[in-house]
Amino acid sequence: MGDAVRETVQSYLDESRELDRLVAGLTDDDWELATPAPGWTIAHQIAHLHWTDRAALLAATDPAGFDRLLTDAGRAPLEFVDQAASAGAIRPYAELLAQWRSGRDELARALRNVDPAGKLPWFGPPMSPRSMATARLMETWAHGQDVADALGVRREPTNRLRDVCHLGVRTRDFAYRINGFEPPADEFRIELTGPDGRQWSWGPADATERVSGSAEDFCLVVAQRREPTDTDLVATAEARRWLEFAQVFAGAPKSAVRGREQR
Repeated sequence: MGDAVRETVQSYLDESRELDRLVAGLTDDDWELATPAPGWTIAHQIAHLHWTDRAALLAATDPAGFDRLLTDAGRAPLEFVDQAASAGAIRPYAELLAQWRSGRDELARALRNVDPAGKLPWFGPPMSPRSMATARLMETWAHGQDVADALGVRREPTNRLRDVCHLGVRTRDFAYRINGFEPPADEFRIELTGPDGRQWSWGPADATERVSGSAEDFCLVVAQRREPTDTDLVATAEARRWLEFAQVFAGAPKSAVRGREQR
């Protein structure tokens, strides 16, 4: 388990550094470019990643401090997150970049050193250290997609997407429930082609409901960065319905105000 945590933490750091290469040389005007999340610039995206990395660090090193953060968030966590991103986005951009870099390195050290069998508090159910690292990898990749879209660049997918795919599969029932639906009793079969051409699969081989296609397309859909109809994913009836509201992150369901779910 310890080795698995370290591997996932390294993937999270690698994903962060790939995004870093996109933003490191930006001008002040570039930092203020609008991203697909309404009202959020590139600076908001990086400020949000920095804030959530720091929240995860609190969860890993100071549970009482994290409890205070939960209390501060109260009954309006989305507004709380928006305010944190807005506050971070007005910092000098070089300072924001430096703080994001140091914060993610601190979090990586903390996750490598906690009990791999333990549980860390979070805004939803408690998470294992590996799940926390996977969640940070997923969010860094998803917000990195927002930055790439704002800059008009195409990122080359990597095998790090396997962890994002796994999280997308694992959160199927969560997505059903937050949208007010009863999850299907049977598992779906998910068959995806990774960036290196290998096949990744989840669920029973003889499952009736199925999804197939590229791993990148699947990640874009479960992270709500693309609509299923804008990808080449192929799905049976109920699996196609799930893809319409699939959600790999905590927060408001897709039926809430559009755009907020991307945060």
